[in-house]
Amino acid sequence: MNSLSQIAWSKFKKDVLGVTALCAIILAVVVSIFGYHIFPDSTPYANQMHLELSKQSPGFDADIILLPKDDVKQIGFFEKMIFGQENPYKEIPVSDFKDVNGKLYYTAFGTNYEQVLESEDYGLIKRNYLLGTDSFGRDLLSRILCGTRVSLSVGFIAVLISLVIGITLGAMAAYFRGKVDAVIMWLVNVVWSIPTLLMVIAISLALGKGFWQVFVAVGLTMWVEVARIVRGEVLSIREKEYVEAAQSLGFGHFRIIFKHILPNVMGAVIVISAANFASAILIESGLSFLGIGAQPPMPSWGTMIKDHYAYIVMGKSYLAIFPGLAIMYLVLSFVLVGNALRDALDVRH
Repeated sequence: MNSLSQIAWSKFKKDVLGVTALCAIILAVVVSIFGYHIFPDSTPYANQMHLELSKQSPGFDADIILLPKDDVKQIGFFEKMIFGQENPYKEIPVSDFKDVNGKLYYTAFGTNYEQVLESEDYGLIKRNYLLGTDSFGRDLLSRILCGTRVSLSVGFIAVLISLVIGITLGAMAAYFRGKVDAVIMWLVNVVWSIPTLLMVIAISLALGKGFWQVFVAVGLTMWVEVARIVRGEVLSIREKEYVEAAQSLGFGHFRIIFKHILPNVMGAVIVISAANFASAILIESGLSFLGIGAQPPMPSWGTMIKDHYAYIVMGKSYLAIFPGLAIMYLVLSFVLVGNALRDALDVRH
């Protein structure tokens, strides 16, 4: 780590809000990576439904009978971490049960008549729904945690796409100038003049609805900010003596751009990337709310709000508030980290 990096890091560590936000982001990343080993509901997309348990309040406890399934294949650690594990049990939520002479008598949740369990191979558990259940009886906490993976994935890929396009075009425009600069800046201004959400919707409709299409749609609308910032930084750096020395030694243009100029603009790029990450999360949530983002049963915070915002006036406001708080938590974290990085990388302070 060079001296400038050490100074920037020491300044960043003094920013309490920035460090706290960075820890929050790291926590979200850990939850996303280990995924189904952390979620209370480890089924794919945390999609275990119990319609009889729908819209239960936070802290709700349920007694559940477990009946083993014969055709469920157990998978390895890494496969479960990525894709989840099909539930090896058939689950029966019950409101009451008793064992009489070795037979289990139970009252299924939501009914008022007693039944006898035919199988003797069963288990009994008490499950706590910390944040309650949604309108389909799914564990809301698991769905929100699984939605973290969706938001971070969209943010990461979209920012990566925007960086590749924005850095390349911005650096070429500033370095070569002339007609190259005029053409690239014309393209930047055209894209810049179109409202972001409108362009994302248009691209999403052109590419089709889905998770992967959101990556491309969001990434293709965010590169203009990166290009403008990189262009401004490169315009000043290209006049430096070490760039002129590299040109006089006969180094190729792209070697000068990518090896001598771009490393010196990465500070500004990192700051804009943090802001773009927050924007990507908001855009993805907005697209999912409109129904053209991640499609069910994939849990997206925007979709969860869309499915439950009507319950705000029905005494079940937490169904929409919890996903909204998750969006605020992650977006605010990236904004605070971006602000802390901006102050830490500012050589004037």
